[in-house]
Amino acid sequence: QVQLVESGGGLAQPGGSLRLSCAAAASIFKIDAMGWYRQAPGKQRDMVARIFSAGNVYYSDSVKGRFTISRADAKNAIDLQMNNLKPEDTGIYYCNAFISHQASDYWGHGTQVTVSA
Repeated sequence: QVQLVESGGGLAQPGGSLRLSCAAAASIFKIDAMGWYRQAPGKQRDMVARIFSAGNVYYSDSVKGRFTISRADAKNAIDLQMNNLKPEDTGIYYCNAFISHQASDYWGHGTQVTVSA
């Protein structure tokens, strides 16, 4: 019922910046939370940042002070501003949407972020 469209991935230099965007097309249900998850090569997918409909924001310790998640102008859309990028930020970033009414998680196809000199 929900499709997520991601954009903004690419190649950045260490210390550089990228901005990821995700737009969710939901049928008739409210999206209660959206976020970004990262899967580094050979590692498990884990949470990077999440924002709830009430405005609560959560970050993983590794990105606090460097990444900022925010609600975009469009409904059910989020941005992730990534500053001071490090090589360990490299991975596939997946957009997530949670609908409590359905107790369901939805995932985008992922966008590659590579940080390398």
